[in-house]
Amino acid sequence: MFEELFVDELSKHVGSRVEVTTDNNVVEGILSGVTEELILVIDVIGGYGLNNRVYIAVDFINYVRFPVAV
Repeated sequence: MFEELFVDELSKHVGSRVEVTTDNNVVEGILSGVTEELILVIDVIGGYGLNNRVYIAVDFINYVRFPVAV
């Protein structure tokens, strides 16, 4: 049940800046897509053509933050 609520909440933030933490990785970028099993984060490095797609299984996410620009 929690996983369904988690995915629903993430779906509301598609297009937002996000920081996703797993056991061994931290990914920062734009939340681009959400399914029941995966999220897609576009890792924006800067410059032209340097955007990496990072797929993360929902089961492996420890926490998600939505940083606010100052």
